[in-house]
Parts: sequence; structure tokens; C-alpha cells
Amino acid sequence: MNIDGLSLAPLVHELNRALTGGRIDKVFQPDSYSLLLWVRQPGENLRLYISANPERPKLLLTIDTPENPAVAPNFCMLLRKHLEDGRIAGIEQHSLDRIVNINIDVRGERGIIITKRLIIEIMGKHSNIILTQDNVITDAIRRVGFQLSRHRQVLPGKEYIYPPGQDRINILSAKPAAFAEQLLASPPDMPLLKAIIAAGIGLGPLSAKEIIWRAGFSPDILLGNLDITDFDALAEAVASISQPLVDGQVVATVVVEGADRPLALAAFKPEHLGHHTFQFFPTMSAAVAFFDSFKGRPPLPEKELLTKLVAAELSKLTRKETVLTEELSQAENADLLRKYGDILMANLYNLAPGSSEEVLADIFSEQPGALVAIRLEPLLSPLENAQQYYAKYNKAKRAAEHLACQLAECQQGITYLESIAVALYHAETGADVNEIKQELIDAGYIKAAGKRRLPAAQSAPLSFKTTDGFIISIGRNNRQNDWVTFKQAGPDDLWLHTKDIPGSHVIIRRDNRDISEQAIHEAAQLAAHFSKARQSANVPVDYTRRRHVRKPSGAKPGFVIYDHQNTVYVTPDTGMVANLLTLR
Repeated sequence: MNIDGLSLAPLVHELNRALTGGRIDKVFQPDSYSLLLWVRQPGENLRLYISANPERPKLLLTIDTPENPAVAPNFCMLLRKHLEDGRIAGIEQHSLDRIVNINIDVRGERGIIITKRLIIEIMGKHSNIILTQDNVITDAIRRVGFQLSRHRQVLPGKEYIYPPGQDRINILSAKPAAFAEQLLASPPDMPLLKAIIAAGIGLGPLSAKEIIWRAGFSPDILLGNLDITDFDALAEAVASISQPLVDGQVVATVVVEGADRPLALAAFKPEHLGHHTFQFFPTMSAAVAFFDSFKGRPPLPEKELLTKLVAAELSKLTRKETVLTEELSQAENADLLRKYGDILMANLYNLAPGSSEEVLADIFSEQPGALVAIRLEPLLSPLENAQQYYAKYNKAKRAAEHLACQLAECQQGITYLESIAVALYHAETGADVNEIKQELIDAGYIKAAGKRRLPAAQSAPLSFKTTDGFIISIGRNNRQNDWVTFKQAGPDDLWLHTKDIPGSHVIIRRDNRDISEQAIHEAAQLAAHFSKARQSANVPVDYTRRRHVRKPSGAKPGFVIYDHQNTVYVTPDTGMVANLLTLR
């Protein structure tokens, strides 16, 4: 989560509003750096994901459920002991720094309420998650001994000390003029960008560059080259950013370069990056989730192996399709062989034995006097040559029927493997991958190791809500596609799928209401996103009532036929999809 303290403040406010008063129901530790807290609020369960990963530290509300190890790590067991059944008393940001305190009230001995604090330090390679009580460290997800830091150790039993640099100005609480005065007191040979970062707590390069851009200066200009009016302009630029945040006017923004490179995450619109693409979100959590999706998830080695296997099988079938298409084209010229046989039969008594070629009248041509050259076997009689052409015709006709069946089977295999490739692309957990692997074993693409079947996968279809409240179910692989379509959906629910393109089955639950055009459009966006055409424009998405969808006998998993459909065309909007994926 590439975020500075200034943009972290609205996220913390958002989390405090959503989670305060909630009871910590479960604590999980998916990996060495991350925690997942299940927080129960009246009528809903929320999931707070915290990561101190040096490469991707983050803090957000999530709908995902990462895989957890079979045996909980020691730090996770410690947190379960200290925090489960505790209530979140509040979530606060320390000053404007990248430090978040989660205060949790738990019941101690004799019913006395004790407040414990989970401290999240989002500081790149120095990120950490620390449990304290009365400012004494109980333990941390990353212990820091004297060998790692002489100035600040993070070990059980030691007093918790905030990182240095806490005496800088908080632009959300101080007046912009005070910040300008702090800059004015800085050394005159210091570049403006460096001076702003040094003067204000929680100001990273992104916020500092935005202040400079709005004030109309270059980041490299030296403070000594500025006059009093220039510092007034800097104060106005600071106010243009800080005042909307103080008033609660948050613009959760992700700046994207090209199609797949996120540049920045901010709680305001970074106008100095206006030549790039902006994606806006209703919440900071949604923006963080979208930004993190570009960074990728921890690698799944089995997924990579299966992806390579499927790609190799697809390449093999594609080459086979080309060969079969050419052979079928040749076989479909069988009528020419029959034609030659008929012409020879009509001229049997005019042909001289031992000839290798004869030019004869084309009795099938509409043009008078048309001729055709027919090759002959000199060792065969005219009758035997005619019979040989008939034999070749019958063989070619049988081959055409066989080749047509082979080509259809090959094309079905390509469609099926493309659906597997789409499912692998969206697989996020080992359970998802294991489920796809078992399907490939059942289909004969992978040889099972021994006679034992793989353990049943625990993954489940995705479930979301449209902005107007309709429930949407999405199958992430072929088994789930069959499940959501034929087990979950009712006959009058709406079924969506990309037209003639491998992808997920999407269901809109009717629930005795007329499904809105808005819901259909949003579901179509999701259908296009979870398909092979996710990077395309004007993607056709068919929709029909579930009662009009059927599965042919013996069809592969995920394959259906349908009728009575309508078609809507959508261009996948990554921002809209990211927003929809946050709705539960």
C-alpha cells in the first residue's frame, strides 16, 4: 500500500467508523506478515486485513478470505488468547504518521475491563504489527533486536517507543500559515521538495509534489530562491489539500499508468499526474484493494504449473485444428473425383488403353465445348480408372465425415481449455487451484498420482450485491459454474455469460423483484471481467432466464446451451468492477 500519512488519515477514519464497537470473533494469520481479524457488528461480519509485508504493507476492509496454514503460528495463537471476544474501542492514527492504533477492550480477571492495543506500523521495510498493554510490548509479528536496531528494539517486555520524527507539523490540525513559517525557517540551500517532506509529518513525495505543483513551483527550486509571496502561495496550496480532508471531502484515487502499472494512491486527486489515468472509488478500502490487485498475490506454484500445462495443450490443439481444417477442405473436394468418374464412364469406348491423360468434354459444364483434363493410370483399363475415381470419392466422403467430427471435437477441447485458463487466471487460493487440478485429472489431461482422489476443494462461488441491492453469484471455475446455474439459481433468476467467449456463469437473484437495467449492466460488467475478453472492448454478454439454460447429456463441466437470450455490449471498467467487488 503505497500511501503516506496524509492519505492514511481518511482510511483510518473510515475503519474507525465501520469497526468501533465490533467484537473480534476470529483471528487468523495467513502468512508470516499478515493478520485477518473477523469483526462482528450487528447484522454483518467485517474482515480487517493487516499486512506488515516489507514489499506490500497494507490495511483495509476486505471480502477475500486468504488461505490459512493448518497450524496457526505462535503470534496468531497469542492474539487469539489476548484479543478474541474483545471489543474494538477505537481506531486512531498516531499524529499524521503511518502508525495506526487499534484499541481493544477485553475482560480480565474479576470482570475488569483491560484495554490492549494493536499497533500497525506501515513503513515499508520497517513495517510491523505489535501488541501492547499499558505501553509495554507483549509481542510483535516481527521482533527487532539490538542486532537490527540500536536505537529502537521491539521485543516482549520492552516499552513501546514511537519511531523518531514525531515533532513535525500536522497540516490537518495546524494552520497552513504555520506550515509556511516552518518552511521559511528551513535552510535556504534545501530543495523545496525535501523541505516540505521534512517539515510536515505524514507528507510523502506524492503529497509534497502535489503541494508544489498547486503552488506553481519546481520541486528542485531552493528555498533561498523563494520570497514571502511564494510562501503564501505554498500555504494556499497546503490549504487546498488539507481543508477538504478536514471537512470529510475525500476523493479516494488510484493513478494508473497504461493498463497495469499503479503509480499512486491518495485521498485527493493528484493533479500533477493528470497525464495518467485516474480511478476513483467510494471508499479508501476499495482504493487500497484495487491498488493492491495490481501488485499481485503471493505466488501459487501449482497454479503456474497448471497454467503452463493448459497453455501447452491449447497450443497443441490449435495446431491440430489448423491441420484438420486443411484436410477437411481437401476432403470436401470429393465431388470432383465423382465428376471425373462420371466423365470417364461416359467416354469408355472413346478412350485408348495405356493413356496417362485424356482431355474430354466436360458434361457438367454449362459452357458449350468446355473441356477437362483427367489423369489416368496407364496400366489400368478405362473402366478400372473410372472405378478407381469412384473408390477415391467414397473414401474422401467418409474421411470428410470423420474429419468434421474430429474438428468439432478439437474445437470443443479448445473452448474447454480456454475456460480452464480463465479459471486459473482468477484462482486466488490453493483450494481454487486444487479444484481445477482435479477437474483436469477427471478430464484426462493430468494423470492422477495413485488411485486416491484429491481432497474435495473448499472454494466457493463469489457472491456480491449490485448497487441497487440485487444478489449476484459468480462461478470461478467450471464446477462452480454448474453449481451456481443448476443448484443455486431459481428458474426465474437471470443468467449471464459472455457470448461465444469462455468465462464465468453469472446469476442475478430475482427475489420476487423485477431486475433493473442497472443490475443487468453491472452483472454484465462482472461477466466480462471474469472472462477471456476482460481486456477487450464492446464485449457481448448474453442474458436469459435460468429456465432457458440447459446442460446437454454428457457435456463437459461448465458447458451449457441456452435460448430466449438478449445481448448487451459492455467495455470492462476496472474501477466499476473494483467497486462492485467490495459490495457484499
